Amino acid sequence: MHKKIAVVMGSQSDLPVLLPAFRALDELGIEWEAQVLSAHRTPKAAADFAQNAQANGFGVIIAAAGKAAHLAGAMAANTILPVIGIPVKASALEGIDALLSTVQMPPGIPVATVAIDGAKNAAILAAQILALTDEEIRGRLLRQRESAAKGEDPQALREKITGAM
Repeated sequence: MHKKIAVVMGSQSDLPVLLPAFRALDELGIEWEAQVLSAHRTPKAAADFAQNAQANGFGVIIAAAGKAAHLAGAMAANTILPVIGIPVKASALEGIDALLSTVQMPPGIPVATVAIDGAKNAAILAAQILALTDEEIRGRLLRQRESAAKGEDPQALREKITGAM
């Protein structure tokens, strides 16, 4: 059975930031489910979700929240599944507050953290974690990486540059 990826967000206003993650997971053929959960407004529901995530077929949790919300930390405190935090730019502090609250976890409760608004990298990291035990996902990641490494043909690039001048 293939593991799914849970994508949780602190509020629906975080959805636009997560769209690159959903696209990346779809491109890799990985099943995902999205939920709106809050470490502060719905702490019991967030804890219940994390505690039951593995039994519900999830292999990784991606958690996105802005301001000083601790959604990724709340998830990590309630599961041994890998948790990837996405700090969201949602305040006058331009996401620095979210970054610090996501990355500054106490010893024993790790949260992998990507860049502010770094949803695509969170999805790829989640896929890499699943690929440790799923050869199909591993193969798709390798093909994606090989395709990206091909880059642009130098002659085609020169023609684009010349055409733009």
